[in-house]
Amino acid sequence: MSSDLALFRRLIDIGIALSVEKDTNKLMEIILLEAKDISNADGGTLYIRTKDDTLEFEIMHTDSLDVVQGGTSGVEITIPAVQMYLEDGSPNNQQIVASAALSGDTLNLRDAYDSTEFDFSGTKRFDEGNNYRTRSVLTVPLKDSQGDVIGVLQLLNAMATDGQVIDFSKQIQPLIEALASQAAVALDNALLIESQENLLDAFITLMARAVDAKSPHTGGHCERVPELTKMLSQAACETASGPFTDFNLTDAQWYELHIGAWLHDCGKVTTPDYVVDKATKLETITDRIHEVRMRFEVLKLERTVAYQAKLIAGVGEPEFLKTELEKALAQIDDDYYFITECNLGGESMADDLVARVKKIAGTTWTRTLSDRPGVSFEELKRKKKQPEPLLPCQEPLLADRPDHMIEHNAVAHSADPDNIYGFKVEVPEYKYNLGEVYNLCISRGTLTNEERFKINDHIVQTIVMLDSLPFPKHLERVPEIAGGHHEKMDGTGYPKRLTGDEMSIPAKVMAIADVFEALTAADRPYKKPKKLSESINIMSFMVKDQHLDPELFRLFLESGVYRDYAQKYLLPAQIDEFDIASYLS
Repeated sequence: MSSDLALFRRLIDIGIALSVEKDTNKLMEIILLEAKDISNADGGTLYIRTKDDTLEFEIMHTDSLDVVQGGTSGVEITIPAVQMYLEDGSPNNQQIVASAALSGDTLNLRDAYDSTEFDFSGTKRFDEGNNYRTRSVLTVPLKDSQGDVIGVLQLLNAMATDGQVIDFSKQIQPLIEALASQAAVALDNALLIESQENLLDAFITLMARAVDAKSPHTGGHCERVPELTKMLSQAACETASGPFTDFNLTDAQWYELHIGAWLHDCGKVTTPDYVVDKATKLETITDRIHEVRMRFEVLKLERTVAYQAKLIAGVGEPEFLKTELEKALAQIDDDYYFITECNLGGESMADDLVARVKKIAGTTWTRTLSDRPGVSFEELKRKKKQPEPLLPCQEPLLADRPDHMIEHNAVAHSADPDNIYGFKVEVPEYKYNLGEVYNLCISRGTLTNEERFKINDHIVQTIVMLDSLPFPKHLERVPEIAGGHHEKMDGTGYPKRLTGDEMSIPAKVMAIADVFEALTAADRPYKKPKKLSESINIMSFMVKDQHLDPELFRLFLESGVYRDYAQKYLLPAQIDEFDIASYLS
């Protein structure tokens, strides 16, 4: 009675151990080893049923041969899988594990070699090659809560206390079946969790690649940033002294960081392509410089017609008129090409250049046709904000008109000072400002304040999107990790204006990874990839300006993470030498 009670208690303890273990490899190892121990079996194997009705070897232990394969051993299983159905579609009842899986019944054999029902030729070949003798065999199907077979547990050669092989007793069999039942439920739950994680990972990867595919300017960004984030985080975990001595990540936290890194730019799916890809100041979906060019063409034609009219009327000296026309046309050409240069954007635009744009804008041309027929409903609404002039009318070569101002069609999340997310972002008055003078006078680059806000808003959208997902407790920091890489140490970043003290280490790691990847990326058509030395130098200034964490930047250099990443992802021409010591002093 006492031994039965001990076995009962042991089954309870095993059930508890199985219920808390989430790693499928460890779980399968527990199942097999406990079953072997309870039955005192010399060997055992565990099979898992796949979607295509194949029984895959997952783990094998044979004590007398000192053979361990699969599970947590790291040793690859060399035994082929077992098909539950033959090529003609008939049940494979020749193989004992397949038969047990198909029938759902436990099969207990005294001696495999004496069996006429099952084909043990493969077993015999294994035995011959390993000086082994398979006798007693106990094959138990693993059934989930729905009664479906998800795997098979097979035990070999029950051992007596004197070392002799004996049968698997009728008393042991129910215990092994009870263990198999517990194991099947635990294993099914673990496999379900694993499949859900695989599905989540696949969705995350799909989302990230969709963001990268959306714009050629960010190709591969969402894949490389997680890799660099992992590398720098690992370096922080391995630090034995300094500010990261106590920093470590559990398996759950690593997974949380993995998801956050992969989804750090998921909000970019809401950013219009023509904003992200804006290459010139006047570009929207098309480059409006061509519309402006036609106005200059019309202006040249008007000047030429006026010249010819004076000639016909005999007003003025022909040579003088010709000279004046040539001067006028040359000036128009010069003004036009100046505007085209302004349209390209640059590092800065001096006040005198801005003044010239505005002066050119004041030049008028004659419009004889209405600009309202044939436009979209929304554009017509904007044009009706001011009365239509009588035609023909004089219009400036360049204009900032009321219909250039596109209002917000929805209240931005960051516009509400009491928003639940803690966003602290200044929202421009208009969604877009398409004013021609306004755009041409952009002081740096090609983006207006409105467009920069729209691009920056991707991180707001990222946080809102991720916050709406029902992440479990162990993944609840995903929105914070993903949404913090544009914050700065001095609190001037976005979207929450967090200081360094308010940011988590993973978020600070993400900031460094995001910047370094952007600087060194070789797949951005609008810029040349920067060399390693250039990138590190720029980042050093960002550290001095309190944009990046100084301790993590030091670790980034001292650990050699920058170099390891460069060897894997940078072009050979980008990898140059520089004095790392100058950045560590």
